[in-house]
Amino acid sequence: MQQKTDLLRQKRQSSKGSTGQIINIYCDGGARGNPGPAGIGFVVKNARGDLLHSHKEFIGRATNNVAEYQAVITALKWINRHWSKLPYSPDEINFFLDSVLVTNQLKGEFKIKNNTLRDLYGTADALRSKLNTKVIFISIPREKNHEPDALVNLVLDEHLGS
Repeated sequence: MQQKTDLLRQKRQSSKGSTGQIINIYCDGGARGNPGPAGIGFVVKNARGDLLHSHKEFIGRATNNVAEYQAVITALKWINRHWSKLPYSPDEINFFLDSVLVTNQLKGEFKIKNNTLRDLYGTADALRSKLNTKVIFISIPREKNHEPDALVNLVLDEHLGS
C-alpha cells in the first residue's frame, strides 16, 4: 500500500512539474558598533535540516542593516552559482532572517528610505529574479537563528583578535 501511495505522489508531482523540494537558508549579519567592523554568515539546509553549505565572511565597516543585506546577497550569489550542483532542483527557497526590517523590506512590505539599503535591495532583487523558483523571506526570532549568528561572531572574533 505504501509503495502505491508513493507512486501516486510521484505521478502528481511530475504532472505539476513540482518536486516538493525546499531549500532553507538562514542568514545573519552584524556589526560591533553600528556602524563598526561587520561580518556575515549563512547556512544552507535541505528540508530535513541537513547542512548543505555554510559561509562566514568579514565585510569591513558597515551597519547592522547593511550586514544583513550583504548576508542575503552573498547567499543569493552562492545559490545562483551552485544551482546545478544542488542535490535537487528546489521548488522553493526560504530565507530566514532575524532582522524584521530587512525581511519586510525584501518582502516589499516596508518602504526603503535609505539609499544604501535601496541599492542593496536592488542587488538582492536582481539575484532573486535569476532563480527559477519561489523565494520567500521569513522573519524569525534571533534565538532560532543561532547558527549564522555564531558564524558572524566567529568571523568578527577572528578579525578583531578577540
